[in-house]
Amino acid sequence: MSVTTEDGGRLNAFAKEPRMEVMDIASSQSRNRSSKMMLVTGGLLVAAMVAVTVAIS
Repeated sequence: MSVTTEDGGRLNAFAKEPRMEVMDIASSQSRNRSSKMMLVTGGLLVAAMVAVTVAIS
């Protein structure tokens, strides 16, 4: 963490940012596929919960 001294003697601390990571195409595609699968699964789960709620009431 880098610390600088402002006017008036106050200290100001800046967080050290993490290094950037360059991703290759293969890992990006697998991450994209898993994200789509998670969205579809979540959508189906929400639809099932709505159907159960409608069936109960």
